[in-house]
Amino acid sequence: MSNILTLTLKRQYFDEILSGEKTIEYRDITSYWTPRLENKDYDTILFRNGYNVTSPTMTVEYKGLTIDRDTQPNRYALLLGTVLETSNVN
Repeated sequence: MSNILTLTLKRQYFDEILSGEKTIEYRDITSYWTPRLENKDYDTILFRNGYNVTSPTMTVEYKGLTIDRDTQPNRYALLLGTVLETSNVN
């Protein structure tokens, strides 16, 4: 069984990842995200556009985590691979 990270996105960013235009998803380095991202071994990321059971979703290959030090404050950079599966996407 794969280890899946689930993230909710606004439609713009969901569509950019779906099209392949966006290959990195960022999260602030906070006490909320640190235990969820650091030292975790995820295989895929399940992106949701909304919280409804019928909301669009896609499963994307997870390529790893780095820290983007070019921004202030620094952010986590989740490296994305291939879109593996979609659901309820028009």
